[in-house]
Amino acid sequence: YVMLLTLSPYTPRYRDRVSPPGVMIRPYLNGFTIAFNVSQPSTWQPYVDSMHHFLAAYDDKVQEEKNIECISGQYFIQGGNESEEKKACQFKRSLLQNCSGIEDPTFGYSRGQPCILLKMNRIIGYRPGAGVPVSVDCKVQKGNESDLRSVDFYPGNGTFDLMYYPYYGKITHVNYTSPLVAMHFTDVKKNYLVPIQCSLNGKGIINDVNSDRFLGRIIFTLSIGK
Repeated sequence: YVMLLTLSPYTPRYRDRVSPPGVMIRPYLNGFTIAFNVSQPSTWQPYVDSMHHFLAAYDDKVQEEKNIECISGQYFIQGGNESEEKKACQFKRSLLQNCSGIEDPTFGYSRGQPCILLKMNRIIGYRPGAGVPVSVDCKVQKGNESDLRSVDFYPGNGTFDLMYYPYYGKITHVNYTSPLVAMHFTDVKKNYLVPIQCSLNGKGIINDVNSDRFLGRIIFTLSIGK
C-alpha cells in the first residue's frame, strides 16, 4: 500500500519499454492486406466506412470546439501541476486534403487510388525528432520498385508537426487528438500484390528491427483490381 502511494496516476514511473514509438494504419479491418476491385463497390466500401468512422473525431467543427490553435514547428510544453487538465492542439481532417474524405468521400478507393492513414503510438512525455519533425516515406518492401510509382503525403510533406507533442496522458490530456499522416497511393500496379513498407524517419527513431514490424514502420499489402 505504501508503495502504491508513491505512484503517480498521471505519468508512469518506468517507460523504458514503450520508446521509441510504433505506428499503426487506418483503415484496419482484416489484417494488413487492403484488397478491393474498383468496379465492385462492395469490396471497397467497408474501407471507406472505416475511414469516415475513424475521422469523425477529426471533423473541423469538432476540433474547433474542443481544441485550440497552436504554433506550428515547436513543442507545446505545458507547465503547472501535473493533475491540471492540459490543452490540446487542433488537428482538422481538412489538413489531409485529398485524403480528408471531404472532396472525395470515397478516399480514392472508387478510382483505385486509396488513401491510408498513419498514426504514431502515444507515449507520455515523448518529444519525437529531437526538435525536427518526424517524416514518413513509403517503398516497395520486396519486389520491383516500379510497382509503386507515386505516393502523395498530407499534410504538407508528410510530417508530424512538433506542436502535437508532448502528450500528457489520457487523464489530463482528455481532448488530445493524435496527429496523422495520410498516404495517397495514386499510382500502384493493378491486379497484383504489392507489399509496401512505410517508415518513420527522424532523430531517435528506430525502424529497422526485423523482429518488430510495428516499431517505427509498418508493412502492409495493396491489392487493387480493376
